Amino acid sequence: MRAALGLAAKQDTDRGGGRHEWPPPMVDFAGLTSHLRAMRVAEADILIIPGYKGSPENHWQSRWERKLSTAQRVAQAEWSKPVRDDWTDAVAEAVNGSRRPVVLVAHSLGVAAAVQAIPKFQRKVNGAFFVAPPDVASNAIRPKHLRTFGPYPRDPLPFPSLVVASRDDMFSSFDAAEDIAGAWGSLFIDAGQAGHINAESGHGPWPEGLLTFGKFMSHLPATTG
Repeated sequence: MRAALGLAAKQDTDRGGGRHEWPPPMVDFAGLTSHLRAMRVAEADILIIPGYKGSPENHWQSRWERKLSTAQRVAQAEWSKPVRDDWTDAVAEAVNGSRRPVVLVAHSLGVAAAVQAIPKFQRKVNGAFFVAPPDVASNAIRPKHLRTFGPYPRDPLPFPSLVVASRDDMFSSFDAAEDIAGAWGSLFIDAGQAGHINAESGHGPWPEGLLTFGKFMSHLPATTG
């Protein structure tokens, strides 16, 4: 299911202008969790998972980390020379060591690390907010060693998820991002012409992203794994 993320919009719309319920019928988070109290951000361990070369101070992930009291960054030993096993181990260690419900907030190669780490998780993940997943199966991706994080598994993810993708991302075509989001069963958000949705593309504060994340969180149940 696709929705559009407008610069100031608080509702999601498809390309035809019709309005989607949040969450969409294919995910039906509300139907699955209507008997449960919604999760508050302060009740979750928000794991910030940056991508290739990390997220600098003015990146939206770093800003969210400072803003959200329970957010913590998943640190990697090598940001510029990522090794798949090392990165997935770091994500799994953070998930398995959490004490509250876990919500992943991953950008770029951090999405690939999070998805590839799923078999290593020993506790439940309550939800995942994925932004700008790179096409790690593409021969065109640079640097080439990012392909070692692919291909993506195409099984539905074992937790509610949302994927935000741009139409002019140098690390992935829009169609590739939409395709993998569909395979995962994720709600797919069209961010328009937004580059790689990072500091370089002007997404430092990214208020519309934070609004979307808050809406996503409001439909997750306050349960532990």
